[in-house]
Order: sequence, then C-alpha cells, then structure tokens
Amino acid sequence: MPKIKTHSGAKKRFSLTKSGLVKRAHANKSHILNKKSTKRKRGLRKGAYADVTNAPAIKQLIPYK
Repeated sequence: MPKIKTHSGAKKRFSLTKSGLVKRAHANKSHILNKKSTKRKRGLRKGAYADVTNAPAIKQLIPYK
C-alpha cells in the first residue's frame, strides 16, 4: 500500500493525545478582539478537544501524527 499524504492544514491545527483524543484550539481569537470581553478572550486561549463525531475524520487527515 502507498503511504497516505498528511493534510497540511490539519497537521498545523490538530494534535493527538496519548489516549487518542484530538486536541484543537478555539476559533475567534485572531482579530476583532476589542468587542469581545476579557473573560471571553481568556476562555478562548485554552485548548479544547474535537467532538467525538468529528474525530475519526480528523484522524484520517493526520495519519502519522
């Protein structure tokens, strides 16, 4: 079988934990920040995990990570 190519955008955005969960960052943290509250922006700094329904598709995009 040939090797599978890793999706360039996905490899920059997602990583896998030891238990197999997909780690991701929150969106809405790059611009138009003055209308967002400090509390909201502080929450967006923290990491999150991809939903269970989306995880298999993401794992296909990053097969060797």
